[in-house]
Amino acid sequence: MDLELSEEQTAVRRLAAEFADREVAPNAAAWDRAESVDRGIVKKLGALGFLGLTVPEEYGGSAGDHLAYCLVTEELGRGDSSVRGIVSVSLGLVAKSIAAWGSEEQKREWLPRLCSGEAVGSFALTEPGTGSDAGNLTTRAVRDGGDYVISGTKMFITNGTWADVVLLFARTDPGTPGHKGVSAFLVPADSPGLTRRAVHGKLGLRGQATAELVLDGVRVPDSAMIAPEGKGFSVAMSALAKGRMSVAAGCVGIAQAALDAAVRYAGEREQFGKPIAGHQLVQELIADIAVDVAAARLLTWRVADLIDRGLPFATESSVAKLYASEAAVRSANNALQVFGGYGYVDEYPVGKLVRDARVMTLYEGTSQIQKLLIGRSLTGVSAF
Repeated sequence: MDLELSEEQTAVRRLAAEFADREVAPNAAAWDRAESVDRGIVKKLGALGFLGLTVPEEYGGSAGDHLAYCLVTEELGRGDSSVRGIVSVSLGLVAKSIAAWGSEEQKREWLPRLCSGEAVGSFALTEPGTGSDAGNLTTRAVRDGGDYVISGTKMFITNGTWADVVLLFARTDPGTPGHKGVSAFLVPADSPGLTRRAVHGKLGLRGQATAELVLDGVRVPDSAMIAPEGKGFSVAMSALAKGRMSVAAGCVGIAQAALDAAVRYAGEREQFGKPIAGHQLVQELIADIAVDVAAARLLTWRVADLIDRGLPFATESSVAKLYASEAAVRSANNALQVFGGYGYVDEYPVGKLVRDARVMTLYEGTSQIQKLLIGRSLTGVSAF
């Protein structure tokens, strides 16, 4: 792996950093308080090609490699991880799944709209009773002639109230236990019988449009199924394996934001007659953040490199997601410690970083699930 970025990657990184500094970071605190990101940001993301990275140009994508995608999600995570989540889900989980698994008709229908920001996608796997145990989901899709009728409830769905299309997972074969009876569908969000309720009062990622989805006899044609019947869990797991890389990159962004804030504040704040940057234990806090940023970034870039070279990457993606999410929590906590009491009020950015970082250890596979996946890969023994 060559650690020197290409000219194209450097340009993408610079474009994303400038966008984050201009359009995202200045609004992050206000969006957090309002519990809503300005939806106009979606079209801006699309106009810059950020919603089409790695998707073939023939379908409206902006091509590029997975390292460029990581660079963009890192910079967006540095600005506001609620915005990063829009890209990670609409592009990373939905558009990429359509590109990999969808029919030609599905690609032509949805990819140009998702890549331009005209449409937003959401990924509906988690249910109120099945988070980590996604293979035992209870949402049902029953065959009725040439249609499927879907009923059930999905929970904690990112982009849920904004979505135009939902990549939804439901059990099509109730006689087959576990993940083998699960299929995947592309469900238009305006389908009769589909209702959405915004989830408010979240600890972090408060600006993100998170929702509960209730499906009551939602009818879709059999052409809405993505991948063969019974292969839905494979669609979900392949999406999440790459999605963990995106989350890891966003965590690097959070940690980088914590480092930037701590260094800046330590140079400005004076105690005992000199800037606190001159105190050894403050420098230790900053050094610990810097090490976590560097290590998490390299682990994440390694995943992108493996994907771009067509090599196995799932275990490395779990390693990167585990380390980067826990590192983001440590980094944000250390930055808050540098700020002292001022870190505890939302006039300063580090309190939000602590809250946003904390959820990263939970979604797209908890830290404990990542450890189980890594352990199973190394030993060949399942601990589930």
